[in-house]
Amino acid sequence: MKISIAPLLLAAAVASFATHAQDAAAPVPSAQVELESCYLKDISEQLRCGTLQVPENYDAPDGRTIGINFAVLPAVRESKQDDPLLILAGGPGQAATELGSMIARIFQNVRQQRDILLIDQRGTGGSNPLSCAMSHVEELVKADDAIDLAEMAESCLAKFTDVDLTQYHTVNAIRDFEAVREALGYPQVTLYGGSYGSRAGLVYMREAPQSVRAAVLDAVAPVQVVVGPFGRHGADSFEQLLARCKASQVCSETFPNLDLTYRTLMQQLEVDPVPLTVRDPLSNEPVDILVTAGRLSSVMRVGLYHPTTRQMLPYVIQRTAEGDYTPLTGLLGSTMAQSELYMGLTLSVLCSEDLPRATPELLTADGDNTFIGSRTADAFIDMCSVWPKQARPDEWFTPVESAIPTLLLSGELDPVTPPAWGELAAETLSNSRHLVAPQGAHTIVGHTCANRLASEFIKDLDLQKLDPKCLAEQRPQPFILNSNGKGL
Repeated sequence: MKISIAPLLLAAAVASFATHAQDAAAPVPSAQVELESCYLKDISEQLRCGTLQVPENYDAPDGRTIGINFAVLPAVRESKQDDPLLILAGGPGQAATELGSMIARIFQNVRQQRDILLIDQRGTGGSNPLSCAMSHVEELVKADDAIDLAEMAESCLAKFTDVDLTQYHTVNAIRDFEAVREALGYPQVTLYGGSYGSRAGLVYMREAPQSVRAAVLDAVAPVQVVVGPFGRHGADSFEQLLARCKASQVCSETFPNLDLTYRTLMQQLEVDPVPLTVRDPLSNEPVDILVTAGRLSSVMRVGLYHPTTRQMLPYVIQRTAEGDYTPLTGLLGSTMAQSELYMGLTLSVLCSEDLPRATPELLTADGDNTFIGSRTADAFIDMCSVWPKQARPDEWFTPVESAIPTLLLSGELDPVTPPAWGELAAETLSNSRHLVAPQGAHTIVGHTCANRLASEFIKDLDLQKLDPKCLAEQRPQPFILNSNGKGL
């Protein structure tokens, strides 16, 4: 449930003006926190950053403290609004400050009038990070059933002997965000939450409604749904891909019987995985890899997240079935090269908040597909078997009721958070509107006109004024038909 990162390059004049505006209109911190000049990756201008100490356990305020790291991207105009756009990162396990350049690009219109506030959720980035590398090169030569995820989780757990991992949950994250807001002197915030960040946004609206002016929730994951078992949602998205290929003359002619090709390939790899030697995407050194059904389906599932990788999947499937593994390993390499989640935080949230609510009936239904089966749920179940857990109150998972102005966004092709979840959230949000992008996948502000609609809403809070015609008019990405990019 994470969003991709894209760089933002600012012209020198714009950077200079923004820096000047920042000097004149920076937030006024309380005595609890001091702001310092700083830089974030791929942002050339000088920003303002700080760290606020908060209790690790809010029920023991005199106990251990942790630092919450944040950065302020100052509004360009000096006559700015007094509520910043607070970014709630996805995952769970993404660090907001590590998404700074992407956020600055997507919300450049919002930043004309508002600061953008990036706070690393506890357990990520600079906020007492719970970092574990769960993708080891040596694991790539193992068969699917030889990878011991519980053992990997135990190895991760051993790094945090002095941390109370049961305190790294969504409600405490909102308490941290509120502490930073108060310390910076902002009377309210406007929220943007993508993927898991949409759930954090709903919890914020429940826990501190007086502090929230409005919310944009993208790729919505309501508190009442279970996050982690993604087999059924991935299969639904894949079936949409197959249907679209079949409806396209050039795609169906180039890749006939794509569904059968994929299922046959999965069955073959289950029985007879293929050993390869490829180049590491980071070091360019030769790396041994075993192409298994699990690795194939994982690459396919991640590829469904964004239109630019979705368009490659029929070609990747066909070439892999024909014995050419170069397109598959290229897509795998791009996945490996992406920044990983802070897995200690991911597990601390999901193992206590979601997996305990995954009933046998839910897990059976989730695994009933020929795309990826139950692999995503099984992975979390294995890791959560050794991770510290704590029962959470039932009211944490009661649908959030609110009259705060809320724009809900979904992608029709989303393999993780389906539009039905946005409709579910809207049922108890009396002042909301749900927009669906027919060609959108996961977190649509990054690849549709939804960022412009969100900017309009944030400025005026007029849900009915929004014209979603641009979402319907977006054309589907053409399928790539060969190695030369035919079809584009």
